[in-house]
Amino acid sequence: MFTYILYGLAGTGLAISFFKDRAKTKAALKKAWMSFENILPQFLSILIIIGLSLSMLSPQTITNILGTSSGIWGMLAASLIGSITLIPGFVAFPLAAALLKSGAGYMQIAAFVSTLMMVGIVTLPLEIKTFGKRAAAVRNIAAFIFSLCAAFVIGVVLS
Repeated sequence: MFTYILYGLAGTGLAISFFKDRAKTKAALKKAWMSFENILPQFLSILIIIGLSLSMLSPQTITNILGTSSGIWGMLAASLIGSITLIPGFVAFPLAAALLKSGAGYMQIAAFVSTLMMVGIVTLPLEIKTFGKRAAAVRNIAAFIFSLCAAFVIGVVLS
């Protein structure tokens, strides 16, 4: 129901904008469409990878690797995967929800998502080039430690 309310508000806002200034509204819609076209190939490839991964991994396998019984080792595995993986946030959260439905634990998913967002092994060369080795290393190590702490707190609170 809430989704329909948001769609209604967006449609109403678009209609008001269109009647107020058609040229600006058309320009904004063209710009939004171009952004959508730029994101679509990456989004579709990530969705395909996620779909294939979830279809190949059974819920039992996910529970064994990332379930609540996997404990610290599952959290470390999830945090290492999250640190290496480069997935945008708009895909990471639905993936986290799918993993939770398949049997993953809250602590493990928190470690995965937080390292995914904060630690950048893939982007490390660019970060070193921009900020220097020391700053990049300190930031990534601090982000990794913070992610583990946050995951531990979430695991304690939600368990």
